[in-house]
Amino acid sequence: MPSVRRSSGVLLAVTAVVAGLLPAIPAAAAPVTFTSTAVNQANARCATVPGGASTQALQLQQQTCTSATSQNFTFNPVAGTTDTYTVATVAAGRCLDVSGVSTADNAQIIQYSCNNQTNQQFRLQPVTVSGATNTFNLVAVHSGKCVAPAGDSTAQNALLVQLPCTTATSRVWRLAGYNPGTGGGGGGTFTNPLDPQGPDPWLTYYNGYYYLAATTWNRTITMRKATTLNGLKSAPETVIFNLTRPNGAGTMWAPEFHLLNGPNGQRWYFYYTAGQEPYNLGTQRIHVLESAGLDPMGPYTWKADMLDPTADNTWELDASILQLNGQLYLLGTFYNGAQPMFIRPLSNPWTASGTRRTLSTATYSWETIGGSVNEGPEVLQRGGKTFIVYSASHCSTPDYKLGMLTYNGGDPLLSSSWVKSPNPVFQRSNANGVYAPGHNGFFKSPDGTEDWIVYHANSSASGGCDMNRSTRAQKFTWNADGTPNFGVPAALSTALPVPSGEPAA
Repeated sequence: MPSVRRSSGVLLAVTAVVAGLLPAIPAAAAPVTFTSTAVNQANARCATVPGGASTQALQLQQQTCTSATSQNFTFNPVAGTTDTYTVATVAAGRCLDVSGVSTADNAQIIQYSCNNQTNQQFRLQPVTVSGATNTFNLVAVHSGKCVAPAGDSTAQNALLVQLPCTTATSRVWRLAGYNPGTGGGGGGTFTNPLDPQGPDPWLTYYNGYYYLAATTWNRTITMRKATTLNGLKSAPETVIFNLTRPNGAGTMWAPEFHLLNGPNGQRWYFYYTAGQEPYNLGTQRIHVLESAGLDPMGPYTWKADMLDPTADNTWELDASILQLNGQLYLLGTFYNGAQPMFIRPLSNPWTASGTRRTLSTATYSWETIGGSVNEGPEVLQRGGKTFIVYSASHCSTPDYKLGMLTYNGGDPLLSSSWVKSPNPVFQRSNANGVYAPGHNGFFKSPDGTEDWIVYHANSSASGGCDMNRSTRAQKFTWNADGTPNFGVPAALSTALPVPSGEPAA
């Protein structure tokens, strides 16, 4: 080897040449700000600022996950770190905080004025949970302890505290919107349809997966599952239940599944319409299944026929669930010469506590094309407002469309407590080749920041009420007055951005 006794300039030059021959070491990706819900992996409840209040030192709770902004948190990276964040709550200037900078077990997790102290800094420590992604301990930097419900409780409204970190699921949170700064938070596009034969679709994003069910018009209930919307196209139709009961054995249609609190804790309740075979419209009634646990795909057992206690003399269709002012209600449509919407109070997810009331009848000309129809009621809630978006006119016409009711306070069982919008909120687009868009549902993007509508539609003005109606989805926005703006149904050829927070395909 040549002597190293040389000038410093030569040495620097040699060093530079050698460095140029070595492979570049990629810089670690800087973390980025992201917004997400935090879902406890033991009980599927969301960390929540109670009531969305801005109260200083308000202790956080775990509550049933909804679309409320009180369950969205903004994670802001701490400079010079790769895994540590301050966590802003829905209230301006408030951050997640361990009360009193305490290092003790059971110190309260509160919201407090943002100050960037270490008791407001939380490290995301990955924890593997089977069947889930983006799961972490939330480790308080100052104490090394983790955010958890007090006593590892699974109860609604359990208070959040800090406890020693473990991999127990009660101390693990899923951050669906987590973005490590690698560009893996989605990007890309998709095109509709998600299911070419998927009338009456219901779509939910839960714990890392989209779940989609639609009318089968036979004796099976099926569901698709995928981590991306595009993945739903090729996901298998998995049979999750077979209909055998004589009074509801065939022609399964209008399915919906809701995560609700019952006497046995949280369960999925799967509502559907079915009647006697061979098909007889007059025998069609609403039925419900109950899941054994928290998997939307079951297993399920038959729970009840959702019969009206005093008015079980007409068919009822299109079940959905309204939760308002601490009360549970069943929504649907029935026949009385026309086809109005009804609302019925429930004492639990499968038991009526009163008879049905007429909620809305077809009163505008755009609701009576082919028949006077108000059906398929679907609940949308945001910012303290409650809407029911429903399908109007007959599905055999290209003018099947969506109308909307807005709750104005008072008893939800009274039609006077609801105001009907005078114009449809979503309807056919001849320019885009979309006809009869209706029978919709709503779901959130994986990171909880976007609102999406799922619906069925025809690609021809001559399409009817059959299995050729296809499942479609698109993002919608909100008007300045707090009402939804669904826009125009997109053409099948339109490449739509994937939902925010969706993993790379």
